[in-house]
Amino acid sequence: MATAKKTPVAAPAKAAAAAAAKPAAAKKAAPAAKAAAKPAAVKKAAAPATPRKPNAAFMKAMTPSKDLAAVVGAAPLPRTEVTKKVWDYIKKLDLQDPANRRMINADDKLKAVFGGKAQVSMFEMTKLISDHLK
Repeated sequence: MATAKKTPVAAPAKAAAAAAAKPAAAKKAAPAAKAAAKPAAVKKAAAPATPRKPNAAFMKAMTPSKDLAAVVGAAPLPRTEVTKKVWDYIKKLDLQDPANRRMINADDKLKAVFGGKAQVSMFEMTKLISDHLK
């Protein structure tokens, strides 16, 4: 019978730890080596930028309802300007909920626009405002 040479148990654990450490070190060095090996990316010349044209549907002057006119005025305004004026009104009177800034707390004028609701989200607000424009 042949006798087998006994090896200590700790040796395979050390070898496994050393093997695991080598790929980690190689991974850290690999991105730097790849970056050095790649040539610098050539930026494409941007085409001359044409100014964006606003959507005609948003720029059409619309007449606000009596309830909405109390907040933004009675003059016909584009939908974008109506939204801006409503936000100016909300910020001037500090009507955003301090805990959740997406919620708008309605005062008496806005409650009429919001259909009697005391609080609406900013996303629901735009939908409710559009119902008051002709």
